[in-house]
Order: sequence, then C-alpha cells, then structure tokens
Amino acid sequence: MGKYASGKHALAISDRSGMVYPYTEMVREWNGSLVHTSEFEAKQPQLSPKPVGSDSQALYNPRPQPASKTSLILLENNPFESIIYSGTTYVNIYSEDHQRAAGSIVRFRGAPQVTGAGPGGSDPADLKNLQSFANIPTFDNVSDLNNPNGFTIALGKIDSAGNITGATTSDPLTNPINYFYITSTSNATSGNIEGGGTNCSAGPVTLEVING
Repeated sequence: MGKYASGKHALAISDRSGMVYPYTEMVREWNGSLVHTSEFEAKQPQLSPKPVGSDSQALYNPRPQPASKTSLILLENNPFESIIYSGTTYVNIYSEDHQRAAGSIVRFRGAPQVTGAGPGGSDPADLKNLQSFANIPTFDNVSDLNNPNGFTIALGKIDSAGNITGATTSDPLTNPINYFYITSTSNATSGNIEGGGTNCSAGPVTLEVING
C-alpha cells in the first residue's frame, strides 16, 4: 500500500502571503488555509460562541404563597364621629387610605386585651397568650359599634345635612379616600361627637390565621 512522502525537501506556497516556505513548516488553519507557522492565526472565539440557554425560572417543589387574608387595620384615636341626619344616626370612620369598597362588611373591635381564659386552654404557660378585644365605649348614645356581624359601609364622609364628601378620588396616591360611614341602629343624642377611644380596629367579621 502506498504512503505519502514526508516532504522534508519540498516547498509549499502560503495561501495567505503567497510566499514559499518549507513544506514541513506549514500548518492548516481552521478555515482550511495552508499557511506558514509564522502566519498562523487562531480562530476568533466569537465565531464559535457557546450556546446560552434561557434563565431558569421555575422552582423545584415550590410552596406557592397563599392568598392574602383581610387583616385588622388599626384606627387612630377616637376615629368615630356621630352624625344625625333626617332622624337617622350615621357614624363616620376615619381610616387613612383604607382602600375599602362600598358595600363591603366591616367589623369594629376595641383595644386588644389579655384575658385569663379562652381557647388556648388552662395551662398557666398559655394563659398569658390568650387575647380578646375590649368593647368600644359608648359615646353620644351610640352603643352598637361592637356588633359581631359588622356593618355594610359606604364611602366618604356624611354630615348632618346629608352631604357626602370624599367618596371618590381621581388620584388615590396623592389624594386617597380616608373616610367611610355606616348606619347605626342607635339614636345619637347630639351628633358631631367624636369617640371610640384608643387602639380600635376595623377588619373582617371573622379573623383568620395569616400564613397559617
């Protein structure tokens, strides 16, 4: 079987410069050109980029965040104001940027307090963690704010002439809705009286465990 000569006495012409060089000093470039070793140029790495896959997004064995639950919103001191209009008692509630919807149900609660008995059991180590809510004190003969079924709210602030202001806004970021009002079953004595005390809250009728 035939074989190729070593070419130790042969000459070759460079494909790049056209010059003559010893055959044994010639090399082949990545594009097939036969060039002298002094002319050799390696392939530019950017001509053969490594494949880049998309960024991973999905997590293995994820635990999706549960849907958010309505929680208590702490109200400012004496957030309630009694209003008498056309023989009916209304109560304005100040709750800054409350973001509530008209027609939703809101229950009011007084300040939280530690009790000596409750659903936590009778273990003395647990008793200090048993909490309840105090009743909202009566003011201007309005005594039904502790209704466990809550109240259907309307947006804005009503006055004794029946005018409602602040029920809508064109810019909730700089001019949020801060008031809503309810219809009371009590009969206020004077009207335009603020009350409620400290640490009252507004929230859902039934409290749920958050992140439970």
